[in-house]
Amino acid sequence: MARLTADIWVSAYLTRLRLADIPVFVVKKGDATAGAVMIKLNTLDGQAAAYQRQFDMMADRREWVELAHGAERDVDAALNKQVGYDPDLWVIEVEDRDGRTLLDEVGLSD
Repeated sequence: MARLTADIWVSAYLTRLRLADIPVFVVKKGDATAGAVMIKLNTLDGQAAAYQRQFDMMADRREWVELAHGAERDVDAALNKQVGYDPDLWVIEVEDRDGRTLLDEVGLSD
């Protein structure tokens, strides 16, 4: 199965969030073709979480896993560290008090 380019996936994700009235921002634009994508969830109470995709060899699929969780400044530090390792990385910030990212929806979760 062919994989979507990063910019197409990000565009589709932004559209889904906006259709659900969930504010979202591209914090860092990465490589359009093959950049990895990290999602920061800001719950607007000083707390945040960051998610990245990893390949699960047992399930033979890619899954969203939590990279960091806690005070927003600590999550930002973890994301900045990742950007330092990978300049092609995309960072998308979702702002939702209810903690919705839509990452578990069909098309975004697989």
